[in-house]
Parts: sequence; C-alpha cells; structure tokens
Amino acid sequence: MFKTPILIINAKNYLESSGEKGVLLAKSAEKVARELEVNIVIAPPTPLLYTITKSVSIPVYTQHVDLSKVGGTTGFIVPELIKDMGAKGSIINHSEHQLPIKIVSQTIDRLKSIGLETVVCAVDHRKATTFARMNPDAVAVEPPELIGSGIAVSKARPEVITDSLKAVTGTGSRSKLICGAGIVTGEDVKKALELGAEGVLVASGIVKASDPEAKIMELARQLRT
Repeated sequence: MFKTPILIINAKNYLESSGEKGVLLAKSAEKVARELEVNIVIAPPTPLLYTITKSVSIPVYTQHVDLSKVGGTTGFIVPELIKDMGAKGSIINHSEHQLPIKIVSQTIDRLKSIGLETVVCAVDHRKATTFARMNPDAVAVEPPELIGSGIAVSKARPEVITDSLKAVTGTGSRSKLICGAGIVTGEDVKKALELGAEGVLVASGIVKASDPEAKIMELARQLRT
C-alpha cells in the first residue's frame, strides 16, 4: 500500500549509485526509515534491482518499466519480472524517459493488474491533471529545468505545487501529489509539505551528497512533522 508522507530516492544511473555503492545507499535509506519510522522508497539502477530487493526491507521501485511481455523479448524491463524480483512499484514517465500519454495509461493499468505501485512524473500542472485521471498511486510534478539544479521547486516555483494540487484534487482522483526537482535541504522538503505535497522525489541531492546517509536523514526528518 502506498503510504505518505514519503521520500522517494531516484538513484538514476550515477556512478555514485552503482554496484556496492548502490547497495550501501539503499541500506542507508533503510536505516533512516527504521530509525525515524518514515516512508522511504529507493529506485536503484536497474541492474541492481534484485540485489537491492534482497538486501533491504524498504520498498524498491524501478526507475522505468516497459509494456513488453514475459518470454521472447530482449532488453526490456518487464512488469512481471520486476515483481518477481521483489520490486513494489515503478516510477513512470520521468522527464528523462518520457512516454506517450497512451503508453502511460497502459503502463499504469498493467502495473495495477499485478499489484505494483505507480508514481507518474508530470512536468507541470496540466500534465498532472491528465495523469491524475488515470489514478496512479501518485503524481510527481517536476519542472525539468529545475532537476539537478539545486534550486528547489518548493522555493523557486511554489505555484507549481499549489497549481498541481488543485489540478489533481479537482479531478476527484485518489492519486497523491508529490514533487521533485532541485530539492537538497530539509527546509526544501518542509516547504513542499507546507504547500500541500505529500512527499518528495529526490535524486542528485542525495546520491551526490558528500554523506548520503546524513542527507537522507536531514530530508526524512521533515516527514515526521
């Protein structure tokens, strides 16, 4: 069951989240989640998926998933296989891996049909409206120009969050609204929650931190307020 408030860590394909470093990052996230009793999800590089699902108890997502079928398909991330490997859900339509709207809808339905959670990324409140009508577990609004910038959406463009919240609730959707892009401090998270977001999606702010565990702790503390 998708629980909020939540911190989703998208480890992307950074060298800092590769191999053993990726496993240690996931274990750090698990440690913080247990200590603070908060909801943290880790989305590791795809080659580490099985290793990490077997290494930690917190939910593990894929960063992307395809609609290809089990069996004679090559090079695709197949929903039934990620479930078999222990994943609990997937990020869908990240701005670095966008999909046609029809494919987003089909992907949500496919994952739901096998009991996996869905977090769909939207670049603005208009796309948030479109995706909320598909009833994913969450819509994550992220202005692409702020991703990796260190300039938090919650401070630089708070209207992105408030407009998206109105858009999502206005559809009557059950989807939760979370936000991302440029979030690097606990204050950024606090502001996002004050604006109505029910969680944050963070990548480089954690993965590239000099002390990732300390940074996870800093951000996750805000989920307790």
